[in-house]
Amino acid sequence: MQATASEAGTPRSQWSDVAAIVICTLAWGTTWYAITLQLGVVDPIVSLVYRFGLAAALFFAWCALRREAMGLTRTQHSAAIGLGLFNFAIDYALVYWAEERVASAVVAVVFASLAFANLATFRIVFGQRAPGLAWGAAGLGVVGVGFLSWEELAASDMNTRALVGIGLTVIGVIAASIGNVFARRGELAGANVAAFTGWAMLYGACALAAFALATGSTWSFEPTWSYTLSLLHLSLFGSVVAFFLYYGLARRRGYATASYISALTPPVAMLVSSALEGKSWGLAALGGVALVLVGQVVLLRAKRT
Repeated sequence: MQATASEAGTPRSQWSDVAAIVICTLAWGTTWYAITLQLGVVDPIVSLVYRFGLAAALFFAWCALRREAMGLTRTQHSAAIGLGLFNFAIDYALVYWAEERVASAVVAVVFASLAFANLATFRIVFGQRAPGLAWGAAGLGVVGVGFLSWEELAASDMNTRALVGIGLTVIGVIAASIGNVFARRGELAGANVAAFTGWAMLYGACALAAFALATGSTWSFEPTWSYTLSLLHLSLFGSVVAFFLYYGLARRRGYATASYISALTPPVAMLVSSALEGKSWGLAALGGVALVLVGQVVLLRAKRT
């Protein structure tokens, strides 16, 4: 169930929300580098099948250990299918394809607009009217990520291939926003977060597998430490832990607040790049981090209606 306004405003709940944001940011911020270790040998769609298939199994194992019901009603299954199709199949496939065509920094800037997309989509579908502070905070996130990735953006060759990559990312953002609508419907239907997300990932993995079979993709596995460990990281931390906390946060604070994490992950990704690839930081990048953090504080303080 979604927390009431009084419950969401308690100090304990606020610290719980901040912890969820920090953990999700660290998990997804490190997946940017982990994804690069998945590309090259195994077809990206096949890698996604492995990732979400394993993540679904881990969710079901978690439910079994905690003796939580894994079954869903017909309405909840319908919502899980929608979430799996739009978020775990279409969105992720488009992002992987986009990163093959344009710099990841460009993808990050476009995807930082997810909070904007959620505000607009939930206004249309559910009639939720967001306060002006929420729109302003979402804007700060996009501008902040733009400054953060300014050097990569300036160096990007915006040819036809890159423009196709940007277009794929935009469609991916729309798909993710639609996926959040189905997540909200699952919440309204009373679905348990762990079981509901596990089923959604299983449906997403099945849709990706069907697409891989239909397009004649080669099914293979790269038996290296880098591929195997990155797959485990993406499945456990980037999928199970992160999405469990993300959907819990979304139910307490709203999907715009939760999706703002997409603007917080690029700074973590740059820190990982600095440590592993020698990435340097300029004044613009530091200013971008400041704007992103300010946007998060403003969004957390924005009153929901």
